Amino acid sequence: IIGGCREYTGAPYFAAISALRVGADLSHVFCTKDAATVIKSYSPELIVHPILEESYSVRDDERESVSSSILAEVIKWMERFDCIVVGPGLGRDSFLMDCVGNIMRHARQANIPTVVDGDGLFLITNNIGLVEDNSLAILTPNVYEYKRLVQKVLNCEVNEENASEQLTALCQKYEQNIYCIFLLMFICNLVFFQNWWCNYHEERKSRSN
Repeated sequence: IIGGCREYTGAPYFAAISALRVGADLSHVFCTKDAATVIKSYSPELIVHPILEESYSVRDDERESVSSSILAEVIKWMERFDCIVVGPGLGRDSFLMDCVGNIMRHARQANIPTVVDGDGLFLITNNIGLVEDNSLAILTPNVYEYKRLVQKVLNCEVNEENASEQLTALCQKYEQNIYCIFLLMFICNLVFFQNWWCNYHEERKSRSN
């Protein structure tokens, strides 16, 4: 889990502990120093790495070296991971966002499946290139995060009646398609990948009939 800052410690904990509950052998949390002690206190089962930094703790002349150090520390562990989750409790600090963007780029180069949630979705809304042409990325926006993504990319409002068509347009907005997986668990529990989509509610309704 890449997330957890001084304001938000619950989301990374729940993401990490949920992975253990469904069968993961180990669950790591990479968070800021302010969040580490709190997250550790929630459960001794989690492996917590207090390596992320926010702008207030880094001088301008240190930013490049600190960012490189953070990336190097994450890379040391990444080859052991089956996947990473980016965003739970991450916050929106600009320096922290830049560091996490670098982590996402390396995960893509290393073919590590990446789930993007919470503030990670805010990051990609402002830098869609992080998930362009990446079939190993899974986006899990809530209704508000999805609206921001649609407004930013398509410059329009969410159309609940034509959710699948609008999502197709969202993924094909760029010359290189956004080949990631969307899980929309609000309007219609829609799963979308490239040109394939599944509406869970409609599928369940057809089976019951």
